[in-house]
Amino acid sequence: MLNGTAVSHFLLLEFSEVRELQFLHIIVFLMLYLATITGNLLIISSVLLDHHLHTPMYFFLMNLAVQDIGQVSITLPKSMINSLLNTRYISYFGCVAQVFCLLFFLTSDLCVLTVMAYDRYVAICNPLQYEMVINRQACTEIMAGVWTACFLYAGMHTIGTFTNHFCSNIVNQFFCEIPQLIKLSCSDLNIIEMVTLGTGVVLGLGCFVYIIVTYLYIFTTVFRLPSAKGRLKAFSTCVPHLIVCSTFMFTGCVAHLKPTSKSFSWLDMIFTMLYSLVPPMLNPVIYSMRNKEIKKAMSKILSFRYFSRKI
Repeated sequence: MLNGTAVSHFLLLEFSEVRELQFLHIIVFLMLYLATITGNLLIISSVLLDHHLHTPMYFFLMNLAVQDIGQVSITLPKSMINSLLNTRYISYFGCVAQVFCLLFFLTSDLCVLTVMAYDRYVAICNPLQYEMVINRQACTEIMAGVWTACFLYAGMHTIGTFTNHFCSNIVNQFFCEIPQLIKLSCSDLNIIEMVTLGTGVVLGLGCFVYIIVTYLYIFTTVFRLPSAKGRLKAFSTCVPHLIVCSTFMFTGCVAHLKPTSKSFSWLDMIFTMLYSLVPPMLNPVIYSMRNKEIKKAMSKILSFRYFSRKI
């Protein structure tokens, strides 16, 4: 047991002490990481290079892809490096940085998904007002507001977490996860952390309820469309977003609302991987499979690369 002021580093979860299994862990995580990065970079490239995708919906989708890349880049590389070097070490400030960045990207994801629901609502339910309400300036201001608010929230939550005194420096997770860090605290939650947790719960529930209600209005409007082609086009843009929202909400809620085990639990590990790795990895797949415009743009990019190699 350590004095809270004496904690200069933390020890992250070691997947195995067997060297061969450590290399297996590196290979699996590297494959997941490369798949996630590649998929999201394809989304970003498609939106940037195809002028047909220079619309608010794809602007928000590109921001979502950027945040997904950031989300996996602050957890997986450190875990792989630790296995490669056969260590569990992460510095105190490295842990602080992980917590801050992960909170920032997770809350940004939630806010962007909520904004995308509003974008679809205006486009389908009030199409005549769409260009006036969702224009380039509005998109820029919305994203600036999202990033600023999430930066402040992540900062406040991080301060609240690390002003606690830690009785141990052993984190039973492959990155610095807030529920695991709170479990190491010797003292009761401080006022900053309690206020931040309450704000997070209200924010999460508010966004979830807003997305559900918005899509009820959207689907009500879609079913009233006289044209089958119009209904199909509306569904092709809405269904991927709804699947992404559901995946993010479900995995996040299950991981954070279930009781945290006192000791290492494979169940904790599985749920953590579900919310931290699955949504960023699946988002590009979901959008590219269900959205014809994204599929066309990706096909052009991949075809161009293949043709360039041939030359």
